[in-house]
Amino acid sequence: MSEAVQCYGRKKTATAVAHCKRGRGLIKINGSPIDLIQPDVLKFKVYEPILIVGKERFANVDIRVRVKGGGQVSQIYAIRQAIAKAIVAYNQK
Repeated sequence: MSEAVQCYGRKKTATAVAHCKRGRGLIKINGSPIDLIQPDVLKFKVYEPILIVGKERFANVDIRVRVKGGGQVSQIYAIRQAIAKAIVAYNQK
């Protein structure tokens, strides 16, 4: 496997950049754990790529996401797209 990949996700004016590298299963968004995502109603949307692909694919990678711009909902969708693209790119290499 490669060392690291960077992928972005966009929704309206929100942009999220996911940095995916070998690690031990951490997923952080703007420095805080993925569990602390607000609003709670949309938390499941961020978990979708993880649930679809399966937790075993995420067990040996760390993903750090930086997101800015847009509103809360747009940021959630941008994060989701960035995580999905990053895990696909990481596993392709």
